[in-house]
Amino acid sequence: MCGASEAPNAVAFTGAGHAFSFDQLVARARAAAEQDYVPPYRPAPDVVRRINYEEHGKLRFRTDAAPFGRMGEGGAYPVTFFHLGEFFPKAVKMHLVQEGVAREIAYDPALFEMPEDSPAHQLPRDSGFAGFRLQEWHGASDWRTQDWVAFLGASYFRAIGASGQYGLSARGVVVNAAVPGQDEEFPDFTEFYIEQGDDPRAPVKVYALLDGPSITGAYAFSLTRGLDRSDGVHMEVEAELFLRRDVARLGLMPLTSMFWYGEYGRERLNDWRPEVHDSDGLAMWTGTGERIWRPLNNPSFTTVSAFADENPKGFGLLQRDRNFDHYRDGVMYDRRPSLWVEPLAPLGKGHVELLEIPTNDEIHDNIGAFWVPQGPAKAGDHHRLHYRLHWQDGEPYPAENIAQTIATRIGRGGEPGKPRPDNEVKFVVEFDRPAVMQQIPWGVFPDVVVSTSAGELIRSFAEPVPGGNVWRATFDLALPPETIAELRMYMALEGRPLTETWLYQYDRRNLWP
Repeated sequence: MCGASEAPNAVAFTGAGHAFSFDQLVARARAAAEQDYVPPYRPAPDVVRRINYEEHGKLRFRTDAAPFGRMGEGGAYPVTFFHLGEFFPKAVKMHLVQEGVAREIAYDPALFEMPEDSPAHQLPRDSGFAGFRLQEWHGASDWRTQDWVAFLGASYFRAIGASGQYGLSARGVVVNAAVPGQDEEFPDFTEFYIEQGDDPRAPVKVYALLDGPSITGAYAFSLTRGLDRSDGVHMEVEAELFLRRDVARLGLMPLTSMFWYGEYGRERLNDWRPEVHDSDGLAMWTGTGERIWRPLNNPSFTTVSAFADENPKGFGLLQRDRNFDHYRDGVMYDRRPSLWVEPLAPLGKGHVELLEIPTNDEIHDNIGAFWVPQGPAKAGDHHRLHYRLHWQDGEPYPAENIAQTIATRIGRGGEPGKPRPDNEVKFVVEFDRPAVMQQIPWGVFPDVVVSTSAGELIRSFAEPVPGGNVWRATFDLALPPETIAELRMYMALEGRPLTETWLYQYDRRNLWP
């Protein structure tokens, strides 16, 4: 292994390799669930704590040492590694798999560009890595600076979409999120095994071992990038989970995002930008074929919404608004990827759960979406999952015969020129899909089919928006103080739905409008 003062041109390994298979990883996860939980290794906590966000950003893996960074090394996508830091203090074992043999990569500080005054110099030589990322194909001119997938922190991972931007994240599993009186658990991917071939069109295989106080698991990821970057990233995932103990809320195939405010909600915030969010809605394709859109909220109180279903065809957190002028921000919120979950095996009965947490800044992920199986999650339970994740600009399977929601606007209720009742709020929802909207005969107005769980609906009507094939549904809701209303609406013509179903939770306690 190279000394700390040298700049190595390759990684070294800790010892001889060993035979590896996914079945072995599953067996290890199953056996671990029958043992007491042992927390992962945290090297020199006092030192790692000093590697704050700024210091961590200075620790860059040397791309000259990246596995698969050159032709003939047996892989198409170079692998680079993340250093430990204040927010990523746990050592994660990294392995390369070739011809069925796994070898563990040895940590060496010389693998990183490291300032002379960096606290990282004081770490022990067995510190390990925090995570890894895959760079673009080594035949591309930008591979040293551009990565396309990253695994870092607990069981979090993310990928860029078709527009080349990172945004929301996925997780291996969610345990006890937003359960009153309980802290959320964050199980860790403790070991990774990376396997790939020379063909950049072929998927990269990543295997991961999961461990946490209440759950263990084994994951097999098949990551497809390809040479056509406009298609985003696709991941096929197989996972087997084993519960050590009872869990109050078990979330499978979870997604995590940020929503500060959109075209609604800005009134109670103090920021110069029109909108700030990584995702603007939860989309669902139910087992019965219904298409649903639920705009996201930044509530005043933590909110959990459940959407019951059986064998859903998919769900996802999407960034539908792609207009830069709606954000006006150089971090390019208009290019953030959408993430769609496509089950490849029946899920049975359960519900899609949407978690919305108050936030006062864009730096906090405050949105979660995941599948919760029906029934209690008990110690000894075994879950087998098979699904695909699509990191793209839009949905991989958009409906061809219905219009999509493109905007949700909220304002004072009532009519212009008349007294505005304090308890009335106006909702304006816009739908766009030219092929569908062009079917509406001139002079004919669709029905607005709307219902509420609380309060009174006063007025509703549909009208075309001048200048395009956009139609607008407008209705007023009278709602007493301290009341929550679950709203459901779609537009129909002669009884046939023209649009997806728009759902919204309106809470008078959110202080706006």
